[in-house]
Amino acid sequence: MQKIKVLIVDDHAIMRDGIRALLALTADIEVVGEAANGREALEMVKQLMPDIILMDIAMPILGGMEATHRICKEYPQAKVLALTQYDNKESVLSIIEAGACGFISKIAPSELAPAIRHVYIGDFFLSPSVAKFVVEDYRFKSAQHDKDDPYNELTDREKDVIKLVAEGYSTQEIADMLVISPKTADGHKRNVMDKLGFSNRTDLIKYAIRRGIIEL
Repeated sequence: MQKIKVLIVDDHAIMRDGIRALLALTADIEVVGEAANGREALEMVKQLMPDIILMDIAMPILGGMEATHRICKEYPQAKVLALTQYDNKESVLSIIEAGACGFISKIAPSELAPAIRHVYIGDFFLSPSVAKFVVEDYRFKSAQHDKDDPYNELTDREKDVIKLVAEGYSTQEIADMLVISPKTADGHKRNVMDKLGFSNRTDLIKYAIRRGIIEL
């Protein structure tokens, strides 16, 4: 059976010893090396080519954030799993943005082996205690996107008009379909163009396709 090769990166020898002892109880995981800081980690990744790097965040010389970013850029086949006691929102999001494939807390050792296996096969792993940060951030960014999207400034009737204009209907045809006057239909078209910042129908069609309002 091919074992999962793991590199432990932590500036505390006691922590490295504990992780090594814990993983020694598994049949499919092998610790191939240890590093006390990010600089050593970069050198050992090059030498050992581990499958998984267990990366602490707060370390001297070169911290886990920068080390993770460089490893993910220079050795994309290796996967970084952040292992830290700093399970605050900033640490979680920053290490994920740096390229880590997962984040687990040092106070949850039972998650270690399952997390390694998940990340090894290409999955993403987050401790339940930190997953909420990612969900909250996603919801916040989605809300901000919706708030800033000019499409949400349109009335329901204007949204009907943008679809019909993009589908190629004339002002008269739109008026007939919506049971409004041609003048009102034309007014809706101008409002749509102004709110979305378009000056011609071609741009409007491209926008409608990108947003999924119409299909090719």
